[in-house]
Amino acid sequence: MVGIELPPFLLFYLGAVIALLGGATWRGPAMIVVIVLSALNLWQLPAFYGVETQLMGMDLKPIHIDRLSLLFGYLFHIAALISVIYSLHVKDKMQQVAAMLYAGSALGAVFAGDLMTLFVFWEMLAVTSVFLVWARRTDMAYHAGMRYLMTQVISGMLLLVGVILYYQHQSSLMFNEIGLDSVASWFIFIAFGIKCAFPFFHNWLTDAYPESTPTGTIFLSAFTTKVAVYAMARGFPGTELLVYIGATMACFPIFFAVIENDLRRVLAYSLINQIGFMMVGIGIGTELGINGAVAHAFNDVIFKGLLFMSMGAVLYRTGRINGSELGGLYKSMPKTAVLCIIGAASISAFPLFSGFVSKSMIMSAALKDNFDVVWLLLLFASAGVFHHAGIKIPYFAFFAHDSGIRCKEAPWNMLLAMSIAAALCLTIGIFPELLYQHLPFATDYSAYDVSHILTQTQLLFFSALAFVWLNLKSLYPPELPSTNLDVDWLYRRPLPRLIKACGSIVRHQTDEALRRRIAVMGRTFEQRLATLHSGDGIFSRAISISSMVALVVTLLAVLLVFRFF
Repeated sequence: MVGIELPPFLLFYLGAVIALLGGATWRGPAMIVVIVLSALNLWQLPAFYGVETQLMGMDLKPIHIDRLSLLFGYLFHIAALISVIYSLHVKDKMQQVAAMLYAGSALGAVFAGDLMTLFVFWEMLAVTSVFLVWARRTDMAYHAGMRYLMTQVISGMLLLVGVILYYQHQSSLMFNEIGLDSVASWFIFIAFGIKCAFPFFHNWLTDAYPESTPTGTIFLSAFTTKVAVYAMARGFPGTELLVYIGATMACFPIFFAVIENDLRRVLAYSLINQIGFMMVGIGIGTELGINGAVAHAFNDVIFKGLLFMSMGAVLYRTGRINGSELGGLYKSMPKTAVLCIIGAASISAFPLFSGFVSKSMIMSAALKDNFDVVWLLLLFASAGVFHHAGIKIPYFAFFAHDSGIRCKEAPWNMLLAMSIAAALCLTIGIFPELLYQHLPFATDYSAYDVSHILTQTQLLFFSALAFVWLNLKSLYPPELPSTNLDVDWLYRRPLPRLIKACGSIVRHQTDEALRRRIAVMGRTFEQRLATLHSGDGIFSRAISISSMVALVVTLLAVLLVFRFF
């Protein structure tokens, strides 16, 4: 690979071709080889590498590498490798081809140096990822996938409109800081926001991810939203509106996650919660804020992937994922339970775990820039994370009560993938400098000072105490078979009915108008026909015998000419 400079996404697309044409037995190992070769190719590319070209008079930069995009590039290779190892037991060609195209599209998006290239890969992300939802092959997965695809396509169309308007205004398509100072930038901002799962645009995530296959969800949790976080960090750093949007995102999913029964949907809400922290860091816009957001995105892919993998293993072995139907699985799946606890400790930001070294950066940035209320909201959100992801996920899946389910431990490849993720959570948590040295801005930040450790330890202690007290008093929301209403109820129930009713009214009015028009046309035709037969009409006139004879002779002559000549 040395001396050969390939676009970072290209080898993944070639891997998709291999997965399409290869045999089922060696398809998975071949995908791992492709990912490793792609990582080596990325590693040996020159710093600040770029490719420039022209298309129809527009200057394009399809590949642009800097510290921000490079870190996401490494992250996506790690995520792809772990996800493929986790899914080695899968022999579904559709999933494997879609996964490689999806991961390659994510790489293409983060290394896009211009907005048009970004748009192309933005749409490729939507088209390829939906097959991971449909791969479960159930009616619910099909409908969830359709809603997911519609939302992603709307995001892409908004991005395209914004790109066109931006080019008309700026005469440039280079993907640099955009800012909210024009109509074009607002279109782009909303397009990014939909993929970031902004409030009221978030239900595509909580709707589709839990309906995907156990392995497909791991890929989905790693790429789509993180590409959007990257795009927001490059295009809108320092946009104060993001601080308040992020604080909202960090808080509101907690209430849904606490009462949710489907444990993968709990993690989907938790994913929105963690993206909220990242949005706050990007909105603050300082070097510490951006570094914190990017570092937390890196860590979130790993520890959230670990939690999704543990729940995927539970679903794979038991066929169940509702908290009300699980419990006592530590007896059958002890290794999975331990690995899940490591992921739970990481997302809860326990000291010596990865979440602690990145979340504290965002909290510190909020305090330094005098966002005191936002800091308090993030503190509340941190306590909520511990409740719904740090405690609820492992507790109700493995320990709450004995459901009587006895099953095999997760397959070896699942355990290997989860072990790699768990090792990364611990390594980054213990040696944060390994991550800090690759952040967009140089930093001398130290997560392990007395104030950070004491604040977080006290927060976790009292959160655990509250959970125990609420459980003892039977006040904690029980795991019940139920459907919780969210914003998606509006477009899944009343909106289709409204469209159907409006369509019925339109059809009725159209039918009435058409009937009236046909009746008028019939009466007009009847009147004109009656006029032809009236006293002066052409069909009422008398014709002389000589005229009739002449007409008959003329017709006979014409027939003879056609017959003999």
